[in-house]
Amino acid sequence: MHTVAYVIYGCYAPAAASKVNIVRAGARKFCAGLSVTPHTYQSWKNIIMAEQEGIITNLDSAAQGKANGYDNQPAAGIITQYVKDLSVENPNAPEAYQWTEAPQVDVQFNIAADAVNAEVHEVTLKITISASNERGQLYIVDLAYCGLVGIRNVPEDQAHAFLFAGAPGLLFPFARRVIADAVRDAGYAPLMMDPIDFGGLYMQQLQARQAEAAAGGEPIAPVTGGGNN
Repeated sequence: MHTVAYVIYGCYAPAAASKVNIVRAGARKFCAGLSVTPHTYQSWKNIIMAEQEGIITNLDSAAQGKANGYDNQPAAGIITQYVKDLSVENPNAPEAYQWTEAPQVDVQFNIAADAVNAEVHEVTLKITISASNERGQLYIVDLAYCGLVGIRNVPEDQAHAFLFAGAPGLLFPFARRVIADAVRDAGYAPLMMDPIDFGGLYMQQLQARQAEAAAGGEPIAPVTGGGNN
């Protein structure tokens, strides 16, 4: 499993959206060593745009440029997405509904990518929300939201960037809705998480990991089974 984690914190007024700030990135390290250039960064952003516009949808669709019957055109996209695990704790209900103090909301998330086969990965966006105030714990929400990601004929650096930045960015709006509904169903004002710059966090984490590797740290295995193409 390839994982990377970020820790975020924030607080919100019950009637307002959360104000979330990034305080740390890198609780876990990437398990692949490669170089990502600004060109690569733009490449996976183009892939995201293509996916959002419905251009990249079916990895098995007919495409030009086949050699010996094999589709050699680059393709990447979300095949399907789903809630894999969801838990909600509401330990102080119903007393907590009478508390008027503003809660402190802590947000942590972790990105993992597991190979299903040579062309499909399961990307997991794990989000943990903990809300409390000086009187005690309000709620804890743990969500594992997954997407099956198909990648074919994509260079290693772009594949890695798509798995750990592009795909999480596509999954996040749906995971955010699940969390908002879970908090609302627990009896509190829905928690509307601010958008997260997965691309920026990815670049920061990758640069830090590359610096460690250059200093003699643990070398990193590619996500596609090969090196940079």
